[in-house]
Amino acid sequence: MLAFSAIDYWFQRRQHIESLKMSRQEVKEERKMYEGDPLTRSRLRERMREIMRRNMLRAVPKADVVITNPTHYAVALEYNRTLMPAPTVVAKGADMIAQRIREIATENNVPIMENKPLAQALYREVEIGDVIPEKFYEVMSTVLAEVYRLNNTTQFAEEGAGYQDGGRSGEAAI
Repeated sequence: MLAFSAIDYWFQRRQHIESLKMSRQEVKEERKMYEGDPLTRSRLRERMREIMRRNMLRAVPKADVVITNPTHYAVALEYNRTLMPAPTVVAKGADMIAQRIREIATENNVPIMENKPLAQALYREVEIGDVIPEKFYEVMSTVLAEVYRLNNTTQFAEEGAGYQDGGRSGEAAI
């Protein structure tokens, strides 16, 4: 009797554990219940992308510079020394979105600088709203200095002040 009861105990325990397991269909149903229907989630994700794209394109006119890879990437950066520790990415895009960013930047007189490696690296590594990583500080300081120099040159030309000293007046303001 003792031998039969030990075998029966093992058999009953194994059968009980197997009965607690969920079938594949039950797992799918539970996932839908907790995470939502995959079709609904994909529609929501697409809608959020569209909203982000619209908001991103609205931020381009506020940018200080747009870094581009001539045809594929565009990254718009804004920098305010008093409010930001480093330049912040306000918009980025590839292909058609990059073209639209360049168009908006041109319409709003935002400087567009071509720097292929920097544009590609920023596009891959930095998300919208994030500050650029420290490894890009040196390159960005060069780009921003050039942008500020060009802006000061334009400002002096518009005021009729001329620009005889080879750009030194504009650099002093930086």
